Amino acid sequence: MTIREHFQQAAWQEPLITELGSPGLRGVAVPRFDGPSAPALPEGLRRPQAPALPEMSQPHVLRHFMRLSQMTLAHNIAIDAPIGTTTPKYPPVVNELITRQPKLAELHPSQPIETVQGILQLLFEFGECLKALSGMDAVAMQPGGGAHAIFANVQMIRAYHASRGDHHRDEMISTLATHPTNPAAASAAGFKIIEIPPSPSGSVDIDAVKAAVSERTAGLFLNNPEDTGVFNVNVDKIAEIVHQAGGLCSYDQANANATLGLARARESGFDLAHFNIHKTFGAPMNLFGPAAGVVCVTSELEPFLPTPLVVKTDDAYTLDFDRPQSIGPIRAWQGNIGTLVKGYAWLRSMGEEWIREVSRIAALNNNYVQTTMENLRGVSVSFPENTEKRIDVVRYSLEKLQQDTGFGAEDLNDRMIDYGISAAFTAHHPYTSPEPFTLEPTESFDRDELDELTEVYSRVVDEAYDQAETIATAPHRGAKAKMHFQIPAPGEVPLATARLLREHRGTPQSTPTTPASTHP
Repeated sequence: MTIREHFQQAAWQEPLITELGSPGLRGVAVPRFDGPSAPALPEGLRRPQAPALPEMSQPHVLRHFMRLSQMTLAHNIAIDAPIGTTTPKYPPVVNELITRQPKLAELHPSQPIETVQGILQLLFEFGECLKALSGMDAVAMQPGGGAHAIFANVQMIRAYHASRGDHHRDEMISTLATHPTNPAAASAAGFKIIEIPPSPSGSVDIDAVKAAVSERTAGLFLNNPEDTGVFNVNVDKIAEIVHQAGGLCSYDQANANATLGLARARESGFDLAHFNIHKTFGAPMNLFGPAAGVVCVTSELEPFLPTPLVVKTDDAYTLDFDRPQSIGPIRAWQGNIGTLVKGYAWLRSMGEEWIREVSRIAALNNNYVQTTMENLRGVSVSFPENTEKRIDVVRYSLEKLQQDTGFGAEDLNDRMIDYGISAAFTAHHPYTSPEPFTLEPTESFDRDELDELTEVYSRVVDEAYDQAETIATAPHRGAKAKMHFQIPAPGEVPLATARLLREHRGTPQSTPTTPASTHP
């Protein structure tokens, strides 16, 4: 195990790309076109002036993005287990190469169906695998991420109730420990949100669910394990309560890395579920994309899936558009194909046996780290009344450390990067634990890396108690230590940047709130 005492990160004073370049610079010489002129655009569609794009050579573009990359602590150079709830696992480079092959990258979604049989077969087979992992009967792969998949499930729940004449069902139930995208998506669709706070054990209390359901209940959205790492053993009983009230249950499987091949949404009592391919299935997440979500449903909800669906006939694969009860397309074409291909390749490389091992090792790594972390000064595990080991993540609290030293989670984050380790994700809002931070050591990390992670945390915690100035002035060796941002006046920057700054400086608009949701 090596502690990177002398880690030093690059800190380029790199401007925004809109501030770079010079008039006339080009990255490629576009040949002149001497053919017939294209029809003129209508006046209302023409720009009043050319877009303010940077004019740069290829070396300048390459240097710009390489410099930015040197000021990050991405998975390919750093231990990013502190970025909890994102499933920070290794995305195989070979899968990146697969998706960059011209035979995939140059496919066009409007090609004749007989020329895209290969990719349709791949999508169909991937769907069959995800049906097996979820226990569901049908899938759709259009969603462009987890939140998009949740929104699709919200719309299917609405369509299901509408088909039965239950138009009065206008409430969705979720919990404060579930991904906020769930109540947010339901609220965006017009539902009233009932959020259940976690019990002292971190789980959803059965009596609280009984009090929340009514004849207006449309559905329940839930993570399990929750974002705190707590696995709710009563999840099937909770689903039954919602079903008895006439509602449906949707399983947010963003945390499925802990349960792959070991537990399924169907047996837990759920009617709908979704997977985040960019997290659980080894496609690079980059924290903000490119994302892909897959929704899985029971046969009763299959008619409402987004259209079109990839289906297999006697002798070919095709797209089924003839779905009169469908909620319709929720995005163009067939989803984020590159990410879906990477997820399929990762899943096929694991196979039935090793997919279970993924979850077992992820849980083992998490428990190994927890055993050390919960014994550090000033560190505790959230919901301490629950003495069970967490599953895939642990939501820790620095409440005592802050009481003792005045330093909290963000202060420790600034110091962690001095050792070449990513700053930790704190928690989704609203916080259910004081001064939270969340670690998720997936199956991709070996024991030496986990020991390095916990040893650095041990040192930083000791510094908070014994060397306050070191924490107060951190970071010292990370890029952030040398980055001093100053927003210039609009006249000092290119037009495109000035436009962004005007939006940034605009008078903040108060976020509209309704009784339906506690989330903005």
